[in-house]
Amino acid sequence: MKKALLLSLLLLLNGCSLESLLALGEVDKVEVVKKNSSVSHYRAYFTRTQLTPIRKNKKYLYFYNKKKKDLAILLHRYDRYYLYSLYHPKQETKVINTSSYRHIKKALRKQGYRPSSPVFVGATSKVALRRYKGIRTLLVEVYDYSRLQAKYRQAIKTYDASKIKNLKTKLPHVLISTYFKKYEKKAQGEEQKKQLQIISEKLHLNTNETKEVTQEAEVQKALLKEVPETKRSPSFNYYANAASYQELDAYLANKETKDALSFNQYTQLRARYTQLNEENILKNGSLEELIALYKTNKDPRYKNRILLLMKDVQLKN
Repeated sequence: MKKALLLSLLLLLNGCSLESLLALGEVDKVEVVKKNSSVSHYRAYFTRTQLTPIRKNKKYLYFYNKKKKDLAILLHRYDRYYLYSLYHPKQETKVINTSSYRHIKKALRKQGYRPSSPVFVGATSKVALRRYKGIRTLLVEVYDYSRLQAKYRQAIKTYDASKIKNLKTKLPHVLISTYFKKYEKKAQGEEQKKQLQIISEKLHLNTNETKEVTQEAEVQKALLKEVPETKRSPSFNYYANAASYQELDAYLANKETKDALSFNQYTQLRARYTQLNEENILKNGSLEELIALYKTNKDPRYKNRILLLMKDVQLKN
């Protein structure tokens, strides 16, 4: 009972509720809302209190990896950049320590990511400023229509409306109207024009579609007006319970971290880091790293992983 009262008092003194504390483990993550053969809907709530401008007063930018077919969003907090994959939610967040956009752009290019926009890769996005369980967040929703867009493009390019006859999901005009007009100008003969007319009716290109091209620009302006909490770092509770391996690694590598924490707090974070590091090695480590760690912990999971990797090596040879 006394522990519960002390925890409640601590939360009160820190100006946050228990719900807000628990919600820290739910934000800065991407979830799949819907996924089918026509459209994939992704949603994420990103904490925005520490966001600082990246380039040209923008507090978030989109990047795309063509090889991985991955649209990602870049955020800047203090001297670190965070790249969150929107199309592959299970992919670990990339954390890079630098204060230079030029360096981060170069680093991401080596990994296959280049500056882009949702529309350029067959998607649309909606962003808004929202509070998620008491936490100030940036809500980002992305709708990937690339597969549906490809089907319509093929029908338009070949002047064959039968290719999209059974499609039911509506494709936003912004993703197809320019392409349609290009082939509309090239159309020759009545049959090609007839096919394009059928496709046009299917797309409802003759009707007005509400444009939201200024929506993201307005959100960027609103974000810019918010003063980042430059003197405040994420709480100890965040690093002790919710931070990823990369975030905790960067935090502990900071020379000021040890001075800012009590001995018990620092010891607790080091223990969690050791645990996350072992999990990271189990998942991504080399054969040598796994063997070295297995010699100390004798964990059967590492033995199984080692045997699996050795089997793969034998098969390749």
